Amino acid sequence: MKKVIIALLIGTTIQAQTFNKAKIDSLFNLIKENNKGMGSISIFQNGNEVYHNSIGYADIKNKIESNQNTRYRIGSITKTFTATLIMQLVDENKLSLDTLLSEYFPQVLNAGKITIEHLLRHRSGLFNLTEDEDFMKWMLVSNTREQMIDRLVRRDVDFQPDEKTAYSNTNYLLLSYIAEEIEGKTYAEILESRIIKPLRLKRTAYGGKINSRKNEALSYVMEDSNWQLIKNETHMSVPVGAGAIVSTPSELNIFYENLFSGKLVSKASLEKMMDTSSGMGIGLGGETFFDKKAYGHNGGIDGFQSLTLYLPDESLSISYLGNGIVMSPNDLVVNVLKSYYDKDYQLPEFKEPLKLKTEELDVYLGVYTSQSFPFQITITKEDTVLIVDAKDGPTFPLVCYVKDGFKSDKAGATLNFLPAENKMILELNGNKVDFRKK
Repeated sequence: MKKVIIALLIGTTIQAQTFNKAKIDSLFNLIKENNKGMGSISIFQNGNEVYHNSIGYADIKNKIESNQNTRYRIGSITKTFTATLIMQLVDENKLSLDTLLSEYFPQVLNAGKITIEHLLRHRSGLFNLTEDEDFMKWMLVSNTREQMIDRLVRRDVDFQPDEKTAYSNTNYLLLSYIAEEIEGKTYAEILESRIIKPLRLKRTAYGGKINSRKNEALSYVMEDSNWQLIKNETHMSVPVGAGAIVSTPSELNIFYENLFSGKLVSKASLEKMMDTSSGMGIGLGGETFFDKKAYGHNGGIDGFQSLTLYLPDESLSISYLGNGIVMSPNDLVVNVLKSYYDKDYQLPEFKEPLKLKTEELDVYLGVYTSQSFPFQITITKEDTVLIVDAKDGPTFPLVCYVKDGFKSDKAGATLNFLPAENKMILELNGNKVDFRKK
C-alpha cells in the first residue's frame, strides 16, 4: 500500500478520438505474449463500459483464466471507499472534519490535536503501522482492534499534526474504527449498506481468504521468467478500511462514476475530496493527464497492484487490477490512454536487458537535479545493478536496454544518460524531463 500516483502526462491538448478497441487489444495481446503481466482492465465513458480485457490466470496451477468477474484485492483503492463513508457521516452531521481523534481514541499520542480531516488527508503525523519491524509476522493472522491500537500507542509520532503530508495506512485504519463506533456495525457491514447495496455491486466485498474456485485471483511474482505464487496473504483484520476490499475493474469504475456524479456524497463534500492543495485530497490523489485533471488512487497488497483514475471533464474512468506485475499499472494505464486518445501511440518493446560490468556503471553515478521536476535523483549501484533513489520519492533498480539507456517497467520510468554532457533525460509516463549532474 504505497504512495498515490506521481507525475503523469502533461501539457498536450487532446480531443477524444473514435474508440479503437483493436488498438488497445494489441497492447494487451503484446503483454500476454511476452508474459509481462496478468490482470484485468475496464474503461467507462459517460457511465457505460466501452472496453474490458483480462489476461493471464486467476489460478495458474488449476488453469483458471481471469475474466470480467474475477475479483482482485485492490489494496489502498479501499481508501477512496473509506473516505466516501466518512464524508457521508459528515453530510449526515454524525461527524465533523474538525472532530478530534481524542473523542474516540484518547490513548493515541497527539489525539487531542489530530482531527478527522488530518487523518483523511494523511496529515496526522501518526506512525505507519505497515512499517512496523514485525509487520510481516502479525499481518498474516487475525488481529483485534485492541492489538492494533496497542501497537500504535507504543510508537512515537513522525511529526506534529498538520505539519506536512505523509502517507500512513494508520490514518485510514483509525477512520475505519471511528465509522464502526458511530454506526455500531463492522466496517464490512457499513460498506455493504452504504455503498455495495445501493450501487448493486455483485463482486465488491470486504475481503477474506482467497478462494480461486470462487473466481478470486491469487497473486504471483515473476522469477526466472516464470510466475511464482505468493503464498503470504494479509489477514484483512489488519488493513480494514486502509486496504481490505476486493473488487473488479468494472465495479470500481461504477463506484467512481457514482462518486463523481454526486450520488454518494454532497457536492460540498466531493469538492473537499477533490481538493489536493495540501498534497493529497480526501481518499483521492490528483494529477494531470494531457491537459485534463485526473483523480484516483493506486493500491498494492500481497503482490496485487492496482490503479483507478477518473477524468471529470471527460466523464472517463479507467481501472486496472493486476495479480502478476512486470509493467507497472501506472505505465500500463498511460499506454492505454495514449492508445485511447490516439496520441503518437506506439506499442512498447520488450527486450532482454544488457549485462554490464560494475565498473561500466560508474559513469552514471551521482546526484541529478531539474528545475521542472520535484525530486532530486541520486544514482547509485549495487554490484552490476543501477539504483534510482528519488528524494522524497521512490527507490527502484534499473535494467540496461540500450547503450546509456536504462528503465524500470514496474516504476514506468526510462533514464537516458549523456555522460559527456553530465546530463540525464527522465521519461516518466510520457513526460520527458532534463536533469543535470551536480
